[in-house]
Amino acid sequence: MVEKTSHYFARGNTAHGAHFLYKSAFQGLNTLYILTGPPGTGKSTVIGSLANSLLEKGQQLQYFHSPLRPDELDGIIATELKVGIVDGRVCEGISEVAAGEVLFVDLGDALDNSLILPQQLAAIEHLRAKLADAYSKGYETFLTALRIHDEWEKFYIENMDFVKADQIGQQFIQQLVASQESNLSKDVRHLFFGAATPKGAFDFIQSLTAQLERRIFIKGRPGSGKSTMLKKLAAAAENKGIEVQVFHCGFDPNSLDMLIFPSLSTAIFDSTAPHEYFPERNGDEVLDMYAHTITPGTDEAYAVEIAAIKERYSAKMKEATSYLKLAESIDSQIKVFYAAATDFSIVEKQQLEIQSNLDELLNSLAL
Repeated sequence: MVEKTSHYFARGNTAHGAHFLYKSAFQGLNTLYILTGPPGTGKSTVIGSLANSLLEKGQQLQYFHSPLRPDELDGIIATELKVGIVDGRVCEGISEVAAGEVLFVDLGDALDNSLILPQQLAAIEHLRAKLADAYSKGYETFLTALRIHDEWEKFYIENMDFVKADQIGQQFIQQLVASQESNLSKDVRHLFFGAATPKGAFDFIQSLTAQLERRIFIKGRPGSGKSTMLKKLAAAAENKGIEVQVFHCGFDPNSLDMLIFPSLSTAIFDSTAPHEYFPERNGDEVLDMYAHTITPGTDEAYAVEIAAIKERYSAKMKEATSYLKLAESIDSQIKVFYAAATDFSIVEKQQLEIQSNLDELLNSLAL
């Protein structure tokens, strides 16, 4: 059974600022609709409505969620139609995507600017400045948390058997890469399975791996070689031209957290907090990098120091999350001004026009 929906993020609030993967995630489309217009003019709502209609017609969909509000959408891809629809305001890099046809739809056409009073414009500008400041402080605090995380990793890196770690990596390269046929036309696709949100860490690991036959849960401590091994696996797959989905860490996008090999129905992923899961069915297995590569007794030898670092790290992560909560609140206030001045009957007409185009495409494929 082919799963009809899959859920991702392609932007993240990270320790290195706002990070976007849309250029990779949306590659290879025949048609790309880019919705433009101020916040509050209905872009996410239109995308959601179009998604529902396509799903009702039996189409396979990829959902790309907002890290500010995971219940809202940044975009979708109708997989079989090779059609993407995105909120151009938040999808940085999307205009660089190589698609057969790129169509801009300005929902700002439904906005009556005369309904926004001068004092309201001033309030919007003030809120925009506050929003930028909230994001800036959030990213700065995430970066501080990452530096604390580096301190945590040091204890394990200094007690790691790098030869053994490399042997484990080579074993999985043989299993997952060397055994497959090369196909140099395959592109490596970069995505996020999770994100830092105003409610804390959020991920779609379970839904993304539910239909896979094999799931490898990597356990270990910070600095025990999980991401390094995944990077070596990803590089080997790319060099051989094997299809692989590369999932970056939503906290530090320079690190990798998961690889999915579709042709092998296999996922291998970092199964530690804040995305810690455990085997629950046939085909699940654990790879414990701490047990295999770290000097026994390391946890106990540095228990006091590590506990202090964990506490500092947790405090900074909570602080950074509070700035995202503030950003969400400010963004909502900005939306109210624009929504009040938007004629949503015009937005509905724009939505119906896109829907009509999609229906024509569906009918043509059915013939």
